[in-house]
Amino acid sequence: MPPVRRLVVEADGGSRGNPGPAGYGAVVIDPATGETLAEAAEYIGVATNNVAEYRGLIAGLEAAKALFPDASDGSVQVCVRMDSKLVVEQMSGRWKIKHPDMKPLAARAAAVLPPTLVTYEWIPRAQNKHADRLANEAMDAGRRGEQWEPSSSTADLDTPRGGLPPVQGPPGDAAAGAAKARAALAGARAAGTAHPQAPAHPQAPAATQAPAAPTGTRAAPASAPAPQVGWGAAPDLGAPATFVLLRHGETALTPEKRFSGSGGADPELSETGRDQAARAAGHFAARGSVQAIVSSPLRRCRETAAAVAARLGLDVTVEDGLRETDFGAWEGLTFAEVRERHGEDLTTWLASPDAAPTGGGESFAEVAERVSAARDRLVSRYAGRTVLLVTHVTPIKTLVRLALEAPPQSMFRMELSAASISTVAYYADGNASVRVLNDTSHLR
Repeated sequence: MPPVRRLVVEADGGSRGNPGPAGYGAVVIDPATGETLAEAAEYIGVATNNVAEYRGLIAGLEAAKALFPDASDGSVQVCVRMDSKLVVEQMSGRWKIKHPDMKPLAARAAAVLPPTLVTYEWIPRAQNKHADRLANEAMDAGRRGEQWEPSSSTADLDTPRGGLPPVQGPPGDAAAGAAKARAALAGARAAGTAHPQAPAHPQAPAATQAPAAPTGTRAAPASAPAPQVGWGAAPDLGAPATFVLLRHGETALTPEKRFSGSGGADPELSETGRDQAARAAGHFAARGSVQAIVSSPLRRCRETAAAVAARLGLDVTVEDGLRETDFGAWEGLTFAEVRERHGEDLTTWLASPDAAPTGGGESFAEVAERVSAARDRLVSRYAGRTVLLVTHVTPIKTLVRLALEAPPQSMFRMELSAASISTVAYYADGNASVRVLNDTSHLR
């Protein structure tokens, strides 16, 4: 068995805007002495927090491999420590990687060293200051139109590394530390013994166990519960894509509760509807959180969106997937009129999401398919941002239902008033959180 050298890689990434100007930082540390062996940082242009964090991980692993090119023979064991729960859990295999931007980055990170030689540990942000500082230095350099350059005098000498022994000498003097580490490992190899401060090569941890930690670091207990998403237990996933869902203002058909979809007339806002749109615009202008506006192509939504956009100074993007259901022959009719004329079809429609309205309308299943496709496009496009979606009853109820993983029949249990606000947040791990439903306080 070859001698084993233990290394700690701490990595971080950040984005000023998410997405926005982004950079990463990574540091390789000798856990036995606390010495810095290598530093890496880079400004990467406009990217999200998660992309920057993965880039930091890759840079840290590549720096460790560059220090010890023969590491793949099992002579080096790396413990990666990051304050990104997302990256740690995905690279540990406990969370699925759903986002298309993350999959190639995760594959690239996994290919740097054999997976059996790398373990992952989450640490609080306060214990990741070295990598965080490097990431911010890289972003500062990018703002100046430069790239980050290493320095031997900028490290925080007073910052403990989450239980690692005190740093011996300047942490920024990576070249000296690396040379010393390589010499120690070469001597150990020549003698045929393991590194004096390192135990024999450990077994790869089981999927259900917490990653093994090097001497002097704090590891999570093996029985620690799986990370959860939701109130009171949300992991550090970065800023979600937040959809503020605004139902359009009233039309002449709204007070009479007539079916008004995308298959009939395309009514304009009534006077009441225009007032509701103006009140909603004032509400969003006061809050100042909306960063983009997306609207259904139907007139009532575009008019509502335009009122908000004029107050916020934003453009409106039209998304066809947000249009209302095509109600076929029911367009313009009240519920009572539909029951009288198409009672059997109505009963079937109420019982099954696959049933379509009379005359070739859309089923709720078909609407859910196009709305979920639009959702995925928008989540990818607006990752980490707050977006106002101006749309209709069925798309809003569908987004809420899908976020809650509720059955289709739940849509008949939701009330959505004209110009009401609902909010759903979408996190990088694929989970969603419903925050608001049918808020009309801005209309009073």
